[in-house]
Amino acid sequence: MLNFLVIGSLLGLSSGFAPGPLLALVISETLQHNIRAGLKIALAPLITDFPIVILTLFILVKLSGFHNVLGIISCMGGFFVFYLGCQGIRTKGMEVSPQEIGPNSLTKGIIANVLNPHPYIFWFGVGAPTVARAMEHGILAPFAFIGSFYVLLVGSKIVIALLVGKSRSFLAGNAYIYTMRFLGLSLCVLAIVLFYDGLKLLSIL
Repeated sequence: MLNFLVIGSLLGLSSGFAPGPLLALVISETLQHNIRAGLKIALAPLITDFPIVILTLFILVKLSGFHNVLGIISCMGGFFVFYLGCQGIRTKGMEVSPQEIGPNSLTKGIIANVLNPHPYIFWFGVGAPTVARAMEHGILAPFAFIGSFYVLLVGSKIVIALLVGKSRSFLAGNAYIYTMRFLGLSLCVLAIVLFYDGLKLLSIL
């Protein structure tokens, strides 16, 4: 179970701190309105991701007997995680500038996350296959993975909203850059694990 807790935490942290539409909205709402508005955006994945998780898990259950298909999905997930890792390694900070954005922060966060392709790619290629493997280790392992992922995903965006609300220079500073590079390297290692699992399912290893 500890293994899936660590994987969920790593993926949650890297996804939470990585530049993207939702993070940009967290920053914009915080600067334009206040920290509370940014916190509402940070909570959006808790609402939008539930149907995505259920749908991908349903598909994976139907494909559970097709090891070749699962192997291909795992390898695709490995490529996606490696891509995220490379993005993290190449991070040079973010320019922070307020934008004119109206009220209804939570609604905007929900819309932004629903239209963002990353949650769909992540859960189909990485999240759902990991949950499927976790279920082989008991009922607590999948909850450890999902729980740690969302606690760190939402928690990291909350931290960014708080930090941006106090200091606009954080996202352009060395602390953010080195954190992203470390997480990027960790994701590249995790990508190798996903490749290995995929090749095993394909009976190549």
